[in-house]
Amino acid sequence: MSQLDGDSPEHGPDLSWPRAIGSGLAILVVGFVAAVYGANAVLTKLTGFSRSTRQYLAATLFFAVVILVAWGLRRLQSRQVI
Repeated sequence: MSQLDGDSPEHGPDLSWPRAIGSGLAILVVGFVAAVYGANAVLTKLTGFSRSTRQYLAATLFFAVVILVAWGLRRLQSRQVI
């Protein structure tokens, strides 16, 4: 058996393609919505701040969401959910 065999005891059974694609797409859609609409809400709704401050907050929110989605995908992968 090779090390890449998904049915080895330490790796568990292989995941199905539909489950992997579906869960991956769901996470990406949620991440995209949070990053884009969250950053847009910061830019349009926080009118008490200057434009520069809103831009920095929106950029920070966007990158934080991207990092959280990457971390979440890695955790789900390590737990063999996806």
